[in-house]
Amino acid sequence: MLPRQQVTVAEAGKVIVGFIAVSGEWVEQLYLDPAWTGQGIGSQLLIDTTAALPVVRLHCFQANTGARRFYERHGFIAEGFGDGTNNEEGLPDILFVRRR
Repeated sequence: MLPRQQVTVAEAGKVIVGFIAVSGEWVEQLYLDPAWTGQGIGSQLLIDTTAALPVVRLHCFQANTGARRFYERHGFIAEGFGDGTNNEEGLPDILFVRRR
């Protein structure tokens, strides 16, 4: 992941509690330790790493309603729905896009 993506981590003390990996205009991964959700850490990671990008794209699983709400709160719009044939997990997904 590191050689091809810009990775930013969130720390609490000396413990990594989350990270975001961005490649160009794509958010490849955004992960937060479940014990640290609801505290604005994921929002701050997303805002800080994508603020300068005019377009940001990402995929989210359709079944992940919490993540869907999170991205929609941050201005992302669903622009495509997949049946899972184009991801490793084989799960239906959504292409979210945010344009400034």
